[in-house]
Amino acid sequence: MSYELWHDKKIAIVTGGTRGIGLAIAQVLKQRGALVAVGSRNAEEASDEHKSLQASGFLVGPLDVRSTESVNAFVALVTETYRAPDILVNCAGVSVLQEVCGHSDDDWNAVIDTNLNGAFKMIRSCLPQMMSLGWGRIVNIASTAATAAEPTHAAYCASKSGLLGLTRAVALEGAKYGVTCTSVSPTWVETEMLRNSMAAMALASGRTINEEIKATEMANPQNRLVQASEIAQLVSFICSDLSPALTMEDIQVNAGAFW
Repeated sequence: MSYELWHDKKIAIVTGGTRGIGLAIAQVLKQRGALVAVGSRNAEEASDEHKSLQASGFLVGPLDVRSTESVNAFVALVTETYRAPDILVNCAGVSVLQEVCGHSDDDWNAVIDTNLNGAFKMIRSCLPQMMSLGWGRIVNIASTAATAAEPTHAAYCASKSGLLGLTRAVALEGAKYGVTCTSVSPTWVETEMLRNSMAAMALASGRTINEEIKATEMANPQNRLVQASEIAQLVSFICSDLSPALTMEDIQVNAGAFW
């Protein structure tokens, strides 16, 4: 694109940045000139994946957003390698297909700890330095599930709704310091996570995965799945010098659908 996103080099952290929406965001931010760090709690399992990202110029390290110690260690790694981060994109997320009555504590806690508590811990670790520098961009990847109900995704809906409240509170805290905080809420996006969700739904419905995906495509007025690249382009604009007043907002990328 012809416009300049930043007037100087920016340091960005993208959680969940080794695949799916997070990877697409990390790639676009890097293409636009940022130094990008991505973290994954499956560091050893994804060693080849990580080596490929490192070879492409990303800083890659172990990060479990559920753990305060892991979060602080990863932010310290980024700060030691570059300097304090200017941009934080919270994209790490999980989902469980389960109704409330069948929910185990472990499944509920896993979703809330990753999707909501993890974002909070990352923000808590990055926000003070952003405030002191007088510039910062925080983007939380939420979901249309934050404002729409689905009986088989109770924990996911609750975690993403909480993320909207956290976004608004952080936006108010950061406002006078030049730090913005915005959420982006996609409908179904064509990723590995979507295929995993479709597999669980297919098991419950008796349909094939492809039939579930087709039904999901046809459930929105555009009759298609949103692509990760669409989310990445939007996030790159939100993270730029071009959007200083864009804060405390939830932007839905919904293809005309409520969910």
